[in-house]
Amino acid sequence: MAPNDDFETREAVLARIESWRRRPPKMSDETITMAHGAGGRASRSLIEAVIRPAFSNPALDGLNDAAVLDIADTADGRRLAVTTDAFVVTPRRFNGGAIGDLAVNGTINDLAAMGAEPLALTVSLVLEEGLPVQELREIVDDVARAAAAAGAAVVTGDTKVVERGAADGCYITTTGVGFVRPDSRLDAASVQPADALVLSGAIGDHGVAVMVARGDLAVAADVASDTAPLHELVSALLDAVPETRWLRDPTRGGVASACNELAADCGLGVELDERALPVNSTVAGACEMLGLDPLYIANEGKMLAVVPAEAAPEAVRAMQSCEAGTEACVVGSVTESHPGLVLVRTGFGGARIVDMLVGDPLPRIC
Repeated sequence: MAPNDDFETREAVLARIESWRRRPPKMSDETITMAHGAGGRASRSLIEAVIRPAFSNPALDGLNDAAVLDIADTADGRRLAVTTDAFVVTPRRFNGGAIGDLAVNGTINDLAAMGAEPLALTVSLVLEEGLPVQELREIVDDVARAAAAAGAAVVTGDTKVVERGAADGCYITTTGVGFVRPDSRLDAASVQPADALVLSGAIGDHGVAVMVARGDLAVAADVASDTAPLHELVSALLDAVPETRWLRDPTRGGVASACNELAADCGLGVELDERALPVNSTVAGACEMLGLDPLYIANEGKMLAVVPAEAAPEAVRAMQSCEAGTEACVVGSVTESHPGLVLVRTGFGGARIVDMLVGDPLPRIC
């Protein structure tokens, strides 16, 4: 009997897993569940099977953080980035942030992930009957301060009021527009084997901060959300490493979901180094206590970048030169082996597959 007659080879197992993961998207659920808004596999199925087919076009089909549009009537051929997002976080205020600045920063970061400098924002408010006017003043003040700090004016918007009990007090929808740097071409198709993954700082802070604010943890954990605008960090990175391949701010679904999207879109594998992943001790303790993996916890002020391996030290230095990137480090690489899969190399010398979650252990965090 040959040594491998009774067991599949590693390559065969990975090929079978990848074949299963690349099945055509289908929507088997008859109703929407919380999992469909969590940024994991259920969210991806909803988008791929229901939403994208209805609106399919070249600008949308990349499913990037923002759409990039060519402006045909400009002499310099400038491109415009456009993004829109909705924010439904509960509670509306938490350590380190609130729904107002979260809405602005999240939109700014989606533009930044496409190499765009913010130009203007729109803000739409859905208010629940009974929301205190003083709280509304605080929310719009948070929006105004965050927009001013990012250099993006709020130029238009809308306000609606719904019946008591229909909106958790306040929902915010934002749209952001900005001009893309002419030297920036950021997409998964540019990613190459041996490229390095650089992360701008510690992961999981936002999700754990919201969880603590909800009272979901029976501890007095001092964790602040990392919500912050990242356009200046991205600008510093692109100045230092203009050949940067791809960017993503790992919000819902965390770094794990972002890496899975990268692997699927570029057709290559991703390997993360567990020992290199920055996680603050309080976040690590909270995750261990609740059986959560920090890789899946949401962030609101972190950027994940793919750069050529030889440019990784310069990319790290560029990020570290900015306040939002002082903990930047290389956390992994792109590989031709196990295409479409994300592996984490553990501190014990082994490896584990990191797949996209179907749902989210921490719903309603952004």
